[in-house]
Amino acid sequence: MADKGKTKKDCLKKVGGSQLNDLLMERLMEEPNYVSDDGKVKKWVVAEEARNYSPTLITLLLKDEKLRGTFFTEVAEATVFKMESFLHFIEQKNYLSDSYTRYSQKIGLQIGGRFMNQRNEVELVFPFKDCILEGGQTKDDPKRKEIFFNQTLAQDEITQLLEPKVLTNAVRYDADGEHPVETVLPEDNLIIRGNNLLALHSIKKRFYHRVKLIYLDPPFNTGNDSFQYNDSFTHSTWLTFMQNRLEIARDLLADDGMIFIHLDDIESSYLKVLCDGVFERKNFINIIAVKSSTPSGTKTAHKDKTIIKQKDFIIVYKKGGELTLTPQYTKRKTWDKHYNLILNNDFGVYSFTKLKDALIDNGIMTSDQNIEDIYIDNPKFKKFYLSHQDEICRLQSHKNKEAEKASRALPNQVYEDKVDGVIKGLYYNGQVITPLRQGVKTVYYNQQFNEDLGMLLCDFWDDIDFQNTQNEGGVSFPTAKKPELLLYRIISLCTKPGDIVLDFFLGSGTTTAVAHKMGRQYIGIDQMDYIKSTTYERMVNVVKGEQSGASKGLNWRGGGSFVYLELKRYNQQFIDEIEKAKKTNELLKVWEQMKARAFFRFNVEMQKIEDDIDSFKTLSIEEQKQALCSLLDMNQLYVNYSDMDDTESGVTEEEKRITKAFYEEE
Repeated sequence: MADKGKTKKDCLKKVGGSQLNDLLMERLMEEPNYVSDDGKVKKWVVAEEARNYSPTLITLLLKDEKLRGTFFTEVAEATVFKMESFLHFIEQKNYLSDSYTRYSQKIGLQIGGRFMNQRNEVELVFPFKDCILEGGQTKDDPKRKEIFFNQTLAQDEITQLLEPKVLTNAVRYDADGEHPVETVLPEDNLIIRGNNLLALHSIKKRFYHRVKLIYLDPPFNTGNDSFQYNDSFTHSTWLTFMQNRLEIARDLLADDGMIFIHLDDIESSYLKVLCDGVFERKNFINIIAVKSSTPSGTKTAHKDKTIIKQKDFIIVYKKGGELTLTPQYTKRKTWDKHYNLILNNDFGVYSFTKLKDALIDNGIMTSDQNIEDIYIDNPKFKKFYLSHQDEICRLQSHKNKEAEKASRALPNQVYEDKVDGVIKGLYYNGQVITPLRQGVKTVYYNQQFNEDLGMLLCDFWDDIDFQNTQNEGGVSFPTAKKPELLLYRIISLCTKPGDIVLDFFLGSGTTTAVAHKMGRQYIGIDQMDYIKSTTYERMVNVVKGEQSGASKGLNWRGGGSFVYLELKRYNQQFIDEIEKAKKTNELLKVWEQMKARAFFRFNVEMQKIEDDIDSFKTLSIEEQKQALCSLLDMNQLYVNYSDMDDTESGVTEEEKRITKAFYEEE
């Protein structure tokens, strides 16, 4: 590998390894009592010193800023030594890789390090829970072995991995088309292409505690979706992947924010317990069951072997603050037979008429019919009940004891409950008179929001069409496109205009499309190739005023703007070149570029590869591509902000300007 002209720091960065371990050993060597005759650190002595909180050891560690930041924490203006973390590091670092996990190779519920007993508080424990998984979702990912960084043993690698990234390819799109980005405004809508974990850490400073709603439609881990990291993808990998992202998502949520996570029953139970740990069990709101399919066609092929899936789940948590929700309603399908009276008010003199008699008099029904048998959307019936919604009523129980007592004192008369001369309620024989207007709500049907009879939506939503979403947004997305009405309902439930909505599994862009139409600020993140060909184009269509999905109901006519950004790629550029290559000689040219500029995995033996180049040429083109991809450090796919001025990173002046503007350093 050609490292001519590079510093020792550059070389260390390129080949990997633990700089933190080297630094610690170097500092420990300064104390003679910690060094053996053969010049090695006596770890057993250091461990005993740590257990005894030795002033010599602690003073030594505190001298170095990086060691201080790793093995100490600040509590109430006091510096506290993290003895267990330090012991864990020195006892394991030389014998275990950075992917070491201290958890049992078993998934289950633990309490205080022991599997489930009689206590109520439990914790979901799984292999690699104490690790960071960068993860990826590109078409090359099945060729890679996922890298887990242990949070104790590899803190320096994790710090570098999660550092904010350089931004590139910035454009603004508005009603006048696409423009260069002059600056990134606080209120700008953002579409970001890049690994979602790294992108979330890149936006953390800008949006810390500001996001009101997070909606996520992550890979369901079915084995058939886009979440296929490698051929041996495991349950614990998915949990690690989700935990890493949910932890940073929690930091982005406002105190009164909420998160909705959409998935099916494959991982829902495990994710629920995982979320109890991340967001705290007390902040759990509910699990919404959503009817997502109908039992027809090929879905029923195995009906004699299993119970056919027809629903998804949406797990809902709050950040921790007080919630103020906007209740949502669906259209009633039948008449509520309890509304069977009409209250007449003749200058303060009240009397009741049976609703059935009024409907007969108006030619809406015949005497041999029941009201609930009338088609609720019968035009004459609907016109009647909507125009008489203040008079049509029912009697029901209530909790106003004083009004009940006063009402019963006036048998068969309507009692007016007044406060300062204002009528607060009407009562009859101890029951409250409830007018139909309290049940008339704004509900969605026939692609419009209409005033009609509504039913309060709780935790079962069976009224949303998941089957006919293909043309929504004017883009094709064959699988997993969520209906705009679903996102409209969730956004309406817990946000108001101007609030920030985040989706970091953006997919076809349903979340950002609906948020845009509803006047919410949004951040959408995805790393797949289709974000530019599909998601971006969908948002362009929204700005132009496309009329699918919720557009007609919202009276959407277009307008607004969004900013598109990408995390600047480094090793990713080599992956792109490898993928495009058609012949071996093209791949060999890429290999020469990689030798000069790429970040390789720490255990790559360059000379051995050079010696085996003839064997490489005998492989098939796909095997050659796989071999080259496997050499690259997949955690150096993007350029770190701290490396922006490094000439090798290839960051242009325009990219520097946009990056500084985004991180508000202009």
